[in-house]
Amino acid sequence: MLKEIKIADFQNSAGSIQNIVLTYQFFGRDMGSAPLVLVTHALTGNSSVTGEFGWWKELIGKDKLIDTKHYTVLAFDMPGNGFSGDPSHLIPNYKEFTLKDIAKLYSIAFKKLEITEIYAGIGGSIGGALLWEIAAQNLLLFKHLIPIAADYKSTQWVKALCKVQDSILMNSRYPIRDARMHAMTFYRTPESLKEKFNNPFLANNTVENWLEYHGKKLESRFQLKAYKLMNHLLTTVDISDNSNNFIEVADKISSDIHLVTVNSDGLFLANENWDTYVALSMVKSNVFISEIRSIHGHDAFLIEYTQLAQFLKPIFKSNKEANEKDKYSTLRSR
Repeated sequence: MLKEIKIADFQNSAGSIQNIVLTYQFFGRDMGSAPLVLVTHALTGNSSVTGEFGWWKELIGKDKLIDTKHYTVLAFDMPGNGFSGDPSHLIPNYKEFTLKDIAKLYSIAFKKLEITEIYAGIGGSIGGALLWEIAAQNLLLFKHLIPIAADYKSTQWVKALCKVQDSILMNSRYPIRDARMHAMTFYRTPESLKEKFNNPFLANNTVENWLEYHGKKLESRFQLKAYKLMNHLLTTVDISDNSNNFIEVADKISSDIHLVTVNSDGLFLANENWDTYVALSMVKSNVFISEIRSIHGHDAFLIEYTQLAQFLKPIFKSNKEANEKDKYSTLRSR
């Protein structure tokens, strides 16, 4: 069930003050009865992370990696993503917001929900970048931080791709459809498309039809204002506040940091994640990295579930962590 948190008089990075509504969903065990897992979604994702229409149902659910029999799962909709269907929840002045603002809104929501600790935060793409921002503002919040196919900064490459996306969104006759088709070309790889369309005997199995399908599909469920916002936020990631002092900020985060990169990622490049790991491991002993090996590019975090589950299985040992119930209950009662 979709729930709401109303945040009054929020001041964004540009200084504007307005009311914001955050929508969210809980899954699995009741709040306070089990370790809490926060899931942050990608650009066109939402708070429906499991169940019949859950976008990460292969990883989250009963007897899955994040087992809802043993964990409480919390997922927010990034404000302005339009999932609630209420037009008043959209953010027209989206260029005044940064991903740091979104992290601040989440932090306010945690206080309203009386959340003081989270066992694990996990998210892919911009959702993983958001985790970095939340952790930088809440140094003791997470036991495990798991940004997947993401980065703590918006590289020049990411900004370049988002600039083209923005131009399409502002000027195309079919902005969502065309922007989505363009995005699919850097979410995947040439090798991925070659494999997918290598069977000449399948009728209409062409890359052109596939791109049209994805463009029209997103057009039918996503709003233009939401796409513009999310694309803009992707360009604003930087936990160092433009100081280039990432290490100083990240070193203060108490969490075990588990980076998961994709060797063929064409958006958040693998070598950037490896550079982050090497630099951070010089000052922190609790930073780790795993690399998904895949031809499918950025989208591999939504495809290579077996690899991802294998990497993260040691973190989500359901039976062991479920036995932490008494500890968590004691902490909440203090």
